[in-house]
Amino acid sequence: MAAVFVVLVVICALSVHNFASFRNIQGMLMAVSTVGIISCTMLFCLAGGDFDLSIGSTAAFGGVLAAYFLAQGRPLWFALLIPLLFGALIGIVNGFVIAKVGINALITTLATMQIVRGAGMLVSNGSSIGVSDESFMKLGQTSIGPAGYQVGSPVLIMVACFIVFGVLLSRTTFGRNILAVGGNAEAARLAGISVVRTKIIVFMLQGIMAAFAGIVVASNVTSGQPNSGIGLELQVISACVLGGVSLSGGVGSMFGVIVGVLILGVVDNAMSLRNVDEFWKLVASGGILLAAVMFDRLKSRNRNTG
Repeated sequence: MAAVFVVLVVICALSVHNFASFRNIQGMLMAVSTVGIISCTMLFCLAGGDFDLSIGSTAAFGGVLAAYFLAQGRPLWFALLIPLLFGALIGIVNGFVIAKVGINALITTLATMQIVRGAGMLVSNGSSIGVSDESFMKLGQTSIGPAGYQVGSPVLIMVACFIVFGVLLSRTTFGRNILAVGGNAEAARLAGISVVRTKIIVFMLQGIMAAFAGIVVASNVTSGQPNSGIGLELQVISACVLGGVSLSGGVGSMFGVIVGVLILGVVDNAMSLRNVDEFWKLVASGGILLAAVMFDRLKSRNRNTG
């Protein structure tokens, strides 16, 4: 997929006006930062043989909770910590129901998606909650770098997440356990790996990172919006699968996820610069997801027959 990404960038740079400008690249990276942050832990979920459809709702809930507590006059640390704890709780519930009770990930995370979306609506009364705390806004609006070539804090946070979770997956026993559980859960159990505990931790991390991404978005747009994050789960899963993460588990790398996130960003950015209708963007997004799933199936078939 790295070769596909390079070819795609060259074609867009030659055929789309202003595509290769720093300002456009800066905007493109800002646009994919939320998907990138959450993709780090969705990689863990997929590599462990599961997926999480509740991330969009959890992100919206995290942003709404942070904005709600700030509007109530709570200190900044409280407004940041409590949404992360709720994100962890949502993830633990998902992981427990899937790994311990045995309900499949589709049903479980669909249910929590609805529950968490409803909770966000209840907290916000269905409306956006404005934020005026300048310290909170620095999280999503700070830029670093020389004048004219600055990089926004959401992009820097995304890069930091790529590094931290990439090291966690490839350089630690926990990361190897995730791949082992996703590859063959029974073999992993016989090898002494606690499958249930590993999956619960993975979903807990996913919940925390989804809530954190929602906080960063709320900081950037200065409001907590209960309707935000709709469709985010499909973008995140598409990015991971495009990056070579197997839907059947056991295979995945952070480098691949980075490539997948950037491919999605390049395609969306090129269509925006060419003023492609939003409806056609939806068609293209669905087509990319379908193509990625078919590619994953072909790779799995080749692995099994090879």
